[in-house]
Amino acid sequence: MDLATRPALARTAAVLITCLGGVGLATQSRVNGQLAAHLRDGLVAALVSFLVGLVILVVGVLAIPSARAAVPKVALAVREHRLRPWQCLGGAAGAFFVTAQGLTVAALGVAMFTVAAVSGQVLSGLLMDRAGIGPGGPRPITPTRAIGAVLAVVAVTAAVSDEFDSPSRLWLSLIPAAAGLGLGWAQAVNGRVSAASGSVSVATLVNFGIGTVALALACAVDVLVRGLPAGLPSNAILYVGGALGVIGVSASVFAVRYIGVLMVSLGMISGQLAGAVLFDLTGPGIEPATAVGVVVTLLAAGVAALPSGRRLRGTTAQ
Repeated sequence: MDLATRPALARTAAVLITCLGGVGLATQSRVNGQLAAHLRDGLVAALVSFLVGLVILVVGVLAIPSARAAVPKVALAVREHRLRPWQCLGGAAGAFFVTAQGLTVAALGVAMFTVAAVSGQVLSGLLMDRAGIGPGGPRPITPTRAIGAVLAVVAVTAAVSDEFDSPSRLWLSLIPAAAGLGLGWAQAVNGRVSAASGSVSVATLVNFGIGTVALALACAVDVLVRGLPAGLPSNAILYVGGALGVIGVSASVFAVRYIGVLMVSLGMISGQLAGAVLFDLTGPGIEPATAVGVVVTLLAAGVAALPSGRRLRGTTAQ
């Protein structure tokens, strides 16, 4: 079935896929957290995860003839100026996000980091859609989209409210906010790479390749400053984070063409909070704040998806 000929079905499928991708990313965070604890180094754990994902993608692309044929299309698109070189660097934003976690979570706390990052991500979604950076063209900032973005920030704030510990260095929140802005930009440009190559897997491969290089450079500095990490664990489960990352990034690359960066961000956030609830069900129980956060995030996504005949001042129609 060609989803391009059935836009309503394509949008619905894209939202569901991003939510599932968000659940995968929530699981990846848990796995990578355990790997980081074993290695006693979050950056090296992220590099290991990226490397695993990169290997999976290389093997997959080589094994699939259509994907293999799409690889040279990226270079051709750059040469013909249909794709700018900077539009191939989305993976660097993911590497920066992970680095920001390592630099600021200890000082800010997980709650403040999460709220700042999500705020940056939804703002980036609005701006990237407004500017038409993604493959779907410009999308105006309507009242419903703006309200949905605000509700998403409120939802995440509610979900992590029980973790706030009044950190004193709030200026550091600018770093995760910038990292969130970068993630929105990455979703947009990764979608451009997918459109130019005609392959979601090739765009995801480019993302992981660039991210791996950026993280390798960051880890080189980290090792010089902190020394070598602990030895690699023997538990194979701790290495599935890379595969889960492939699922999450592939979901956003596929969906951004149909629903735009803001809705991809909201879908991913919804999925990650839903994943947190699933983990709570198998653990100590669901935190009321998390449950409220999931409900409000889903409401935010629904509001943002509503059509609106009005546009905020200074925007243009799609």
